[in-house]
Amino acid sequence: MAKIGFIGLGNMGAPMARNLIKAGHSVSVFDLNKQVVNDLADEGAHAGTTADEVTHGAQFVISMLPAAKHVKSLYLADDGLIHHLASDTVVIDCSTIDAASATEVGQALADKGIAFVDAPVSGGVAGASAGTLTFIVGGAKTHFNAVQPVLEDMGKNIFHAGDIGAGQVAKICNNMLLSILMAGTSEALQMGINHGLDPKVLSDIMVNSSGRNWTLELYNPCPGVLENAPSSNNYQPGFMVDLMAKDLGLALEAAQNSGSATPLGALSKNLYTLLQNQGAGAQDFSAIFNLFEKK
Repeated sequence: MAKIGFIGLGNMGAPMARNLIKAGHSVSVFDLNKQVVNDLADEGAHAGTTADEVTHGAQFVISMLPAAKHVKSLYLADDGLIHHLASDTVVIDCSTIDAASATEVGQALADKGIAFVDAPVSGGVAGASAGTLTFIVGGAKTHFNAVQPVLEDMGKNIFHAGDIGAGQVAKICNNMLLSILMAGTSEALQMGINHGLDPKVLSDIMVNSSGRNWTLELYNPCPGVLENAPSSNNYQPGFMVDLMAKDLGLALEAAQNSGSATPLGALSKNLYTLLQNQGAGAQDFSAIFNLFEKK
């Protein structure tokens, strides 16, 4: 079992840290939200009062933060962790950020002899709680091998995508496709409903036909089709519209940097921005279904 410092205990980070505790690791946690720190301390974690404190003696440091600016500040600021981490520490950043920022942090840490991998996740809050997340890892193969046993205590599928930053690129490619599938599934279901079809029957038809896809089969956006889907629970996330819009922004930035044509990705970004502007940012991303409803 390892000694782990965990920084960032939001909707994803807290259940991830909880699974590490359950697996028997010695976990020290820090977040600006003191209540979640105390809650995890009650479950066996060591409560840290600063980010630096939880890294003392840690073999692995895991961060799960909202955006690149937070990751760069944590590690590279004047009093950032880069000035405090031991050289034998392995840093695992699970935040979803742009590949350039991940590479910048990774290279700065490497210059100090500190190992780094970017390891964004897929699977949402439910996957984080169940310990079934997919981790998409960018970094040296030796570093991937070092972190894999730790990641397996939080997830089910662990992939090595390539060098530092590759995890971020693979994650945003996946989420761009996911958004396109969700939008397409939603408009197809709504068109069927507008013609008087039962959405459960239509979903069954398409699941067993060439329109079959993950959003239709396992995360159906129409209320009442799948009992456990967010759509059947007033679109409680899940994976928020705000987060999907953020990831689509990263995808379009990556597309521009690589000269990639992503017209459907751009359209999807516009649809999710429209959904945000309608006040649905905190709802599950499957709430895009409501954009196509006839009023």
